[in-house]
Amino acid sequence: MGFRRRMNPQSNLLIFVSVFVFVSNFFFTYGKSNGTEPVVITPINHDLYHTSGALLEEVESLVHRHPDKLTLEKISSKNKGYEAEMTIVTYCRNRKESDDRAKLRILLTFGQHGRELITTELALRLLSILSEEEFLPNVDRATLNRTLDRLVIKIVPMENLNGRKRVEDGELCERRNGLIVNLAVFVVKYKIRLRKMQYSQSLSFLQEEELISTETGLWIGAKRRRSDYDPYEENPGTAPFSEPETQIMRKLSISFEPHIWVNVHSGMEALFMPYDHKNTTPEGIPSQIMKSMLEELNHFHLKDNCLIGSGGGSVGYLAHGTATDYMYDIARVPMAFTFEIYGDLKASSKDCFKMFNPIDITSFNGVLNDWSGAFVQMFNIGVQQLDGLQSKAIASSFDKWVSMDDYLNGYLMHRKNRYGKKMEVLDLGMQEIRTYFRLFLLSSVLLMFMFCSRISKSTRPIVSAMSL
Repeated sequence: MGFRRRMNPQSNLLIFVSVFVFVSNFFFTYGKSNGTEPVVITPINHDLYHTSGALLEEVESLVHRHPDKLTLEKISSKNKGYEAEMTIVTYCRNRKESDDRAKLRILLTFGQHGRELITTELALRLLSILSEEEFLPNVDRATLNRTLDRLVIKIVPMENLNGRKRVEDGELCERRNGLIVNLAVFVVKYKIRLRKMQYSQSLSFLQEEELISTETGLWIGAKRRRSDYDPYEENPGTAPFSEPETQIMRKLSISFEPHIWVNVHSGMEALFMPYDHKNTTPEGIPSQIMKSMLEELNHFHLKDNCLIGSGGGSVGYLAHGTATDYMYDIARVPMAFTFEIYGDLKASSKDCFKMFNPIDITSFNGVLNDWSGAFVQMFNIGVQQLDGLQSKAIASSFDKWVSMDDYLNGYLMHRKNRYGKKMEVLDLGMQEIRTYFRLFLLSSVLLMFMFCSRISKSTRPIVSAMSL
């Protein structure tokens, strides 16, 4: 007669937990693209991509080898114990022979989302081309140098260094910074005013009607589907400019006063212009010029592969408080763009490295060559536009470009307030805050005086009426 061993209940529990942990780790590592097929997560290809430290070292070495063209500065900012540092490279030919303020100023930012490694590689390639260590095919260097003589270019090769380190530590889908905040959304704070359920056939959507406080102090009503909001992806921080990285970018935009600003991303192929918070583009001639530039870049350098238009009208959802809308509407940058340079739309949403970055040498070099050429052409178009504006009288409806000379004279940094004093832009806001605070103190004193007067009247002895 056989002997059957009775299992201890604790042993059963231990086996169950072990199996559960194994299965959980398996699916966390491989995921599922559908109900049955596992998804292999593509690791970072270090044969193609630099680590964050190695890339920034390459940038510093470039600057050291070409001090006549390149300068480097590091800016840090800290908020509540969280610190961020940003490397900024300035390219300017013949700096000692000319006035920088008379040149076209271009600001390019890369690596705002840590998982988009290809964008930082493009920054390094572009710096190598500008310093003449690498060359683009079919580009006459003498002609390019004549264009570059007219430019000052500031490049932020890795805006989100702390977020990039999280990706390198294994969080391949991470797009936020070291405090788990999305740096692409930094200008707004939301207050929910109304929630309601709306039923459409068999689907229900929770919609929010929101009040949006922007840096202009205006309140704008907006609606969006609750299903469009993903806290993991959006997470805009606790307040406008709550993050050190966005504080640095704001200071840079105010001090440099760029005429052209480009924020470089990956995830799809697109050339976006304002707006992101609505599905329309700005009105008037400036918008037409921006769109014309994007169409030329797309046709001649990007094989007509890119979507063109407003971010809000092209990606299928509205994004409030983005860097592009801030630069255009608040910082008053005449031309503000978002370039999406690569995307594998067939990749699983869990396979983030493959979705946002080319994984083979051919695609990798193709992306860098095509987009480097597009940027060089953008430089040429920008100089042509500047020449046209200086040689023609433009209608008053073209205000953003008529004010080019005002920008060159420091329009953003030295606006005059109502009393005729020159103040920085941020000081104007502080002055209004002080004014409201004084009014608050005055009203408090008046209320206190009225309250004390009422008490003194109530405690006064009552004198009975005397008969005559």
